[in-house]
Amino acid sequence: MAAITLLGLSGVATAENMTSVKNGTLPSLPDAAPVQHLMTVDGRLLALSGSHLWALDKNAKAWSTLQTDALPVNAIHGNVNLGSASWLLLGTSGSQSDRLQEVTLRGDALGSGQSLPLPTPLENAHLAALDGTLYVAGVDASGTSRLYRKPTNSPQWQPQDIWPDNAAAIALQGQKGALYVVSGALAGPQQLWRWSVDKGWQAMPAIAGAVVPGSMRALGQAHLLMQVRDAAGNINARTFHTITSAWATQPDTTTAPAVTVGSYGNGLAWATADGKVQTFEIQGGKHLLKWLDWAVIVVYLAAMLGIGAWFYFQEKHGNTADFFVGGRSIPFWAAGISLYATNTSSISFIAIPAKAFETNWQYLTNNLIAVLGLMFVAIWIVPLLRRLDLMSVFSYLETRFHPAIRMLASALCIVMQIGSRMSVILFLPALAISTITGVDVVWSIMLMGVFTIIYTTMGGMKAVIWTDFVQVFVMFGGALFAIGFIVMQINGGVPEFLTTAMAENKTQLFDFSFDLTKATIWGFIFLVVFDVVLTFPKDQVLMQRVLSTKSDKEAGRSIWTFAAMMIPGGFVFYGIGTALWVYYKNNPERLNPLLPIDATFPLFIAAELPAGVTGLIIAGIFAAAMSTLSSIINSVSTLASVDFYEKLKKDASPKQSVRFAEWIGVAVGLIAIGIALLMSRYDIHSLFDVSIELAGLLGGGFAGAYTLGMFTRRANWQGVAIGVAGSIVITMVCWSMNLVHPYFYLAISILLCIVIGYLASLFFPAQTRSLKGLTIYRQDAV
Repeated sequence: MAAITLLGLSGVATAENMTSVKNGTLPSLPDAAPVQHLMTVDGRLLALSGSHLWALDKNAKAWSTLQTDALPVNAIHGNVNLGSASWLLLGTSGSQSDRLQEVTLRGDALGSGQSLPLPTPLENAHLAALDGTLYVAGVDASGTSRLYRKPTNSPQWQPQDIWPDNAAAIALQGQKGALYVVSGALAGPQQLWRWSVDKGWQAMPAIAGAVVPGSMRALGQAHLLMQVRDAAGNINARTFHTITSAWATQPDTTTAPAVTVGSYGNGLAWATADGKVQTFEIQGGKHLLKWLDWAVIVVYLAAMLGIGAWFYFQEKHGNTADFFVGGRSIPFWAAGISLYATNTSSISFIAIPAKAFETNWQYLTNNLIAVLGLMFVAIWIVPLLRRLDLMSVFSYLETRFHPAIRMLASALCIVMQIGSRMSVILFLPALAISTITGVDVVWSIMLMGVFTIIYTTMGGMKAVIWTDFVQVFVMFGGALFAIGFIVMQINGGVPEFLTTAMAENKTQLFDFSFDLTKATIWGFIFLVVFDVVLTFPKDQVLMQRVLSTKSDKEAGRSIWTFAAMMIPGGFVFYGIGTALWVYYKNNPERLNPLLPIDATFPLFIAAELPAGVTGLIIAGIFAAAMSTLSSIINSVSTLASVDFYEKLKKDASPKQSVRFAEWIGVAVGLIAIGIALLMSRYDIHSLFDVSIELAGLLGGGFAGAYTLGMFTRRANWQGVAIGVAGSIVITMVCWSMNLVHPYFYLAISILLCIVIGYLASLFFPAQTRSLKGLTIYRQDAV
């Protein structure tokens, strides 16, 4: 380890910019008239010259005049894009604005939509959009600075409290859930302010210059880009990182004074007094892996395939118990470690550090409370299910209710695992590979998916559990080295790391507020009660490990092993995110503004770590992803074989069932690859939130069915079917109206299923057959 540490210290990158700049000059306007205003509408650059409005073609080779439907183009003072709509800020004379005009660009015609009067005419007005809401700032007739907002679902403008210094606005921009305002005098001094719903107005670090009007824009998911004139009169482009609140100067962006500035691609375009239109765009580089990195990765992947092949040739897949539950011979400690590995996916390795980097440790509360929920599971739930000798956990629902409930719940489980887990877990490491090596994300997804499919379908449950065992050590080795390496790069080491992080509340764990739109401790308690206690019995992926142990006692011990690993593991992954935040606050130039927030840790791995160590941590990312993917593939193929194939084909032999499961495993893996490829085409802010949201929307109904079966005697299959259907419909309505934080969706869905299912059961005859061994009540025990 000492040698690796020395190797790491020798490989620290110098503090140079992570991005480069591409400068360019656009063609002159056909009329050779001075450019008065630049703007972007529907992704195309428009230039106002005299009474003409010109549009740049997609190849940036020529300008064409636009038909404007009698729009007073010479009165345009600004513009903003809100979703698929574009809005122009218009006025009647001079610098005064009095209305917004919706416009659409079709070919060489600029069509007009609705006109929206401002609440009062404003001088030097600025327009911005944030989370579906329009904002406008300016100075009214009395010389007072004003700020108004208009949500898309409201017909009226709403006045807002303005920034504390009450100075005139120089720039206005929305980015990452907050509104940013530059206020002060045109020549300086100026102040950058941030407004958010939960914290109100906050002063940001000093600009150290004057922002060029019209130049501030959002870049990527968490940066602001603008031109700034320093005290010596030099104009350079700077970025402001909205998460670390740190400024960085972009190289090779010195420009002459501009008449007007507008957004252009991943940079800016500006017109000078001589009529020329110049541009620059931010460009990110790729960090290719060294041969030593590839060697480490190849050794890891070969080891995983070797384990799969070993069990394939040993077992020959002749026995369903061997393939589905490892012959019920797995030691409790191996099953417990496998439980942790399965639960700790690439979401933990990539998205959780990104979440801690972006916010704080509040989501870690879930791990702390989950341990209490696992205690209940180990004592009450596991013994009940173990004595039923299950392979599919949904066999319980058939015994307790009806075959239709079993098949419905199993089908929903398969859809949820493929839709909300496999695709996300597969996409995240593919993002890491693409960020690091430059290999297209499509090929990265296919590479990860194919390797996982092969060793999972070859070796069955034993291969899955023992590869999980190896993968936990690979994963933790990489994670622990990463956090140690990051802290060593911080000036001041551990004390500086802790002081800086705590000063900004980056290690805050608990939020006791009752805001249902935020991730509070109450939301986590609900989540643990519903997602751990009530949903653990229906989680085929986790329960399959518990069912693979040698005895009831060892099954309980596997849960305790899992619980013991959750808290230290959580601190490791959230600690990585906080360490990244401190590092990039001190080194903002090392960030790439074009990458999504979820790529922060992969960027650090690629750009800052030395050869060999990078390969080790990439192998850790692979391990985190592949452990969960293999578990899901094996579990889904088990459900498809046991709950559907063996039910529909009554004379199926064990060998046929295993063969069917193998083919289903291949199909499931390919479907997950397809969904992950689809996800790669969209800009998803936080994949961690997406996975939670999808699980809540799809997973609550059948968890409620299990709860009704285990904790009540009156529930019947008719009521449960109604409860499952009703819960899914109502939860979808809550989701469409954005009523609560996504963490609550699962709890809402389960609670609705329980209430609706129990009440609906009262309208049907009570079951007369014995419930012996099917509920938690002592009198029903075996």
